[in-house]
Amino acid sequence: MELGAFSVSLAVKDLQASIAFYEKLGFQAYHGDASQNWLIMKNGDHIIGLFQGMFEHNILTFNPGWDQNAQELATFTDIRDIQRYLKAQGVDLAYEVDETTTGQASLMLVDPDGNQILIDQHV
Repeated sequence: MELGAFSVSLAVKDLQASIAFYEKLGFQAYHGDASQNWLIMKNGDHIIGLFQGMFEHNILTFNPGWDQNAQELATFTDIRDIQRYLKAQGVDLAYEVDETTTGQASLMLVDPDGNQILIDQHV
């Protein structure tokens, strides 16, 4: 099962302070809109999303269908197949994909330590 691109989505208190901090670590703005309180930053293959006021906790994010440069993959595991697999493994989902749909969709699960995991397909 291929989960696609990986990033960490951080719930930040002060977007500008976080941008300045992560720039010191070599991250550069990659995608997003700081005027809307979110920005995706990249350092090599490492991606972080900074989100002010959008959610309470940090989230591990996977994007089926994308590589680490947000380029569409020729082949990938569709999120509905991932969901069926997870459910067959007995994993409880916080919210699910409507399996009658196609294309873009997302699902959420929580690991045993309370970390949220978002699987967010954009293709």
